[in-house]
Amino acid sequence: MEHDGHWAKAFPADTPHLDRAWDNFQRLLEPWLRQAAGLAPVPWQSALTVVCQRLNDADVDWWLTGSAALAVRGIPIQPHDLDLVVSDAHALLVGELLLDGLVEPVAPANWFCAWWGRAVLGARVEWVGGVGPTADEPQPTDFGLVAAARLERVGWQGWELRVPPLSLQRATSRRRGLEDRVRLIDDHSAAG
Repeated sequence: MEHDGHWAKAFPADTPHLDRAWDNFQRLLEPWLRQAAGLAPVPWQSALTVVCQRLNDADVDWWLTGSAALAVRGIPIQPHDLDLVVSDAHALLVGELLLDGLVEPVAPANWFCAWWGRAVLGARVEWVGGVGPTADEPQPTDFGLVAAARLERVGWQGWELRVPPLSLQRATSRRRGLEDRVRLIDDHSAAG
């Protein structure tokens, strides 16, 4: 939200790990912005390795979506972040597990999901928890309940990751106007 001509985001004072997130935000803002500006590479693979280790060791119910879900399939795309979908019950736990990089504390969301959190573990990691049916309105997405019911398993660097079907990722990319991404998906499907 805008506040006195500046961007601001407010959290209730009793939000878990609010002070830690603020400290991390100040420490990690510059490398995060350098990546967002294209001035530094995004180490998404090392960040995903950390996510896999921590979340799988804790038996978190999670899956990968967005550009990284395409990259782990071998599609030549450079993710700018990691997008995770986690169960409603595990959203707060993910904040605990990624506490060393937490830059936006896990908080209730009044959106297509019940929870939202963000960390920077070399690369930006964002997660939603408790995704509801509005995520697939007016059409199914690659992060909604339709995708969750049709997850596919993909091997990546010794990990078995759950990702949405390519057909949903293609449709979502097309609706977002990401025609280069659509071509990459089509090329991958044709070569497959």
